[in-house]
Amino acid sequence: MTEKAIDSKLVHEVAVECGFDLVGVAGVHPVPDFARFRNWADRGLAGEMRYLTDHRAEMRGDPESLLPGVRSIICAGLVYNGPEPLSTEFSDIERAWISRYAWGEDYHHVLRWRLESFARKLRECADFEWRVCVDTAPLLERSLARAAGLGWIGKNTCLINQNLGSWFFLGELLTTMDLEPDAPPPDRCGTCARCIEACPTDAIVPSPDGRFEIDARLCISYLTIELRSSIPEAHRSGMGSNVFGCDICQDVCPWNRRAVEAAGGEFRPGEFAPSLERLAALGEAEFRALFRDTPVSRAKYRGFLRNVAVAMGNARLERFRDALVKLAANPDALVAEHAQWGLRQLGY
Repeated sequence: MTEKAIDSKLVHEVAVECGFDLVGVAGVHPVPDFARFRNWADRGLAGEMRYLTDHRAEMRGDPESLLPGVRSIICAGLVYNGPEPLSTEFSDIERAWISRYAWGEDYHHVLRWRLESFARKLRECADFEWRVCVDTAPLLERSLARAAGLGWIGKNTCLINQNLGSWFFLGELLTTMDLEPDAPPPDRCGTCARCIEACPTDAIVPSPDGRFEIDARLCISYLTIELRSSIPEAHRSGMGSNVFGCDICQDVCPWNRRAVEAAGGEFRPGEFAPSLERLAALGEAEFRALFRDTPVSRAKYRGFLRNVAVAMGNARLERFRDALVKLAANPDALVAEHAQWGLRQLGY
């Protein structure tokens, strides 16, 4: 077969064989939303996420820096939703909420393996160069996925698919093939503002171009994962029981009412909503063992204990006093300071 034999139909067929739920093709130039991204970053809304503002920022506008000669980007989506309750339906304040995407196996590994299999199957039909990208590469993933027809970018900045909702991971296959690009779907958020109204820290804000964007400095996901320093006190009460990430803006989205569930079990939780007391008592080795090969390890041990202390303070349960006293004596000043705040919420 020749390279011309690889068309949109074959790309979709092979993607399904590899277990993907969504697939589409985006062109390379111009990279959609790059100017908007730079404006967002230049205004400081990325907070301390330096990987979005350093030399890698410019790379997001030039996919050839990742694969010389790239001509098409195949974008793929993999559903991770499960049957467990939404965070907005969960009311057990003695337990911790970990964002749905981080419950199971690390998606970086799962998507990379599937995308590599995808590339090898396509290579059976034609000779081309390729590179797999999953999350950590300097690409504007959601913008490319929108251009590839996978969905529109909602007011909460999540990619939303009309049939699948927003509970899916994204990965890309950069190729030197010249494929026909797909078309982006229309924006179907309309006048709905549920995500904006539900955000406890008011992180979804109007953008200069009349749309909406995330001020990462206010976002619970940023505060519990990306921020390595002290969480501003003004935002702690809004974090509730979230110890890693946040799902609220997706939980209230009408397009997720009928969201499908993942076909495989890779992303099912080993333990759903673990006890805050148990998490507060974890040693560093236990933390690493419990969350090995899951996204939660990104928070690091000290950051995770910091988040647990805040969640305990927000619960305002007397039974958490002893755990918070122990954390307040932690030799790490970051952990101790947040535990002391937690104790103050209990009246001590």
